[in-house]
Amino acid sequence: MEAVAKTFRQLWRSTEGFKLRKLDDHLVLFVFKKKGDLDRVLQSEPWSFDKNLVVLQRYDQDVPVKDLKFDRAMFWVQVHDIPIRYMSREVAESICESVGVVCCSNAGVEADGGRFIWVRVSLDISLPLCYGRLITLDNGKKYWVSFKYERLPNICYWCGRLDHNNKDCALWIQSKGSLTEENRQYNQTLRASPYRPQKSVIFVPGFYDLGRVSVSLRTIR
Repeated sequence: MEAVAKTFRQLWRSTEGFKLRKLDDHLVLFVFKKKGDLDRVLQSEPWSFDKNLVVLQRYDQDVPVKDLKFDRAMFWVQVHDIPIRYMSREVAESICESVGVVCCSNAGVEADGGRFIWVRVSLDISLPLCYGRLITLDNGKKYWVSFKYERLPNICYWCGRLDHNNKDCALWIQSKGSLTEENRQYNQTLRASPYRPQKSVIFVPGFYDLGRVSVSLRTIR
């Protein structure tokens, strides 16, 4: 508990501090003195401890602890390879709606000149992460749009889930240790360096605002 407290005091730097209370195995209650600190922490997800995902949830003291569900976490998802003509927040958000609950997004430009749209998504951590989507544009052409996740903690490389590690995966257990790296369905390409918006970006009105554009999606995990 002391290690957890020390780590998050350094990370969160709350103005008036917080207290910790252990409720169960791997379940800790953070009690903040100031609501603004709590809001800032929740808005800055995801967080991790020892490279493992920490799932946070605002707690209503009238709800029994046993009824709490820690099944979602917020991530910034970079949506890459959308054709320039269709690069808009609306298109990126419609694509990401098949991955999780979309919260907000920002247009982004990578340092090397490659372009992507930055979308804030609440993910169900019991489901495998998604590499991308095959989209069909108005002209019938199909394109693969890829996803990269910022501040991604440890994931299971056998099945792509965030709620357990490689050794606790049912696929690994059922194989009795016979799986090799070649059997991994997931790898480091899902990780993205955190994007830092540039203050000097100039947006040209009308370039991305092309009216209604439609895409259809096919799920490929």
